Amino acid sequence: MPLYEYHCNNCGEEFEKMVRFSEADRAPLCPTCQSTDTKKKISAFASVGSAQSGAAASANSSSCGSRGGFS
Repeated sequence: MPLYEYHCNNCGEEFEKMVRFSEADRAPLCPTCQSTDTKKKISAFASVGSAQSGAAASANSSSCGSRGGFS
């Protein structure tokens, strides 16, 4: 199940909730004030990979991907 971020328009609370894809468009209850006046936030997604960049990443990576990361 994906993790969505929400904002409560009633009290201003920001919260996360794991929601099934089939229920993603439903407004969940705010955990603070129990309001249904909540809105899904636009979130950046996380990607799996190396935090290295530039020459250090090139020097430490292999062409066959033996370390299990993405290149």
